[in-house]
Amino acid sequence: MTLTLAIDTAAPRLQLALLRADGRVDTSVDDIATGHAELVFQRIAELLARNDVGYPDLTRVVVTTGPGSFTGLRIGLSAARGIGLARDIPVIGVPSLLAISLSAEGPAIVLLDARRDEAYFQMFAGPGVPLTPAEILPMAIAQAGVVPSVELIQSPFVDIGLVALYGAEADPATHIPEAAYIREADAKPQTAARIARVTP
Repeated sequence: MTLTLAIDTAAPRLQLALLRADGRVDTSVDDIATGHAELVFQRIAELLARNDVGYPDLTRVVVTTGPGSFTGLRIGLSAARGIGLARDIPVIGVPSLLAISLSAEGPAIVLLDARRDEAYFQMFAGPGVPLTPAEILPMAIAQAGVVPSVELIQSPFVDIGLVALYGAEADPATHIPEAAYIREADAKPQTAARIARVTP
């Protein structure tokens, strides 16, 4: 029996999906910008309960890895890793731009507003098949890279059911559940006042 739980907290939504053994997918979606941490395990419990299963029945957990909200990503990754560790089951990390591309009908470009007049940009040969690495570009350059004949996706929201289906077949060795921020963190360690350690 295969039972896969998918979690997405990278965007202003809490999205969950349960891929059942019969191939059907049940989803839970809350439009929330904050408060993922307080709600995530409650919603997981509700999703499992209405499908008459529990944590011991899960065989795999899938989680989006960003780019996205720094806090949101940490919550989703922590929840997924915690469940995986407790149940000793694989945890699959799916980059968010790839996850978004799963809803494409063919070749696609994912272009998301990253603020500061920048964009997250990646090209795909088809759903879940990257042509280029994910990168952050000046918005004007990203927009110049749009090909009129190729589907353009600009929504940051994934289809969580498709993420569950993808993650159920993904190789854990190549889908590591680690945050993919793309842009460097704004806060960096301060080193100016650091005192050098003297080795005796």
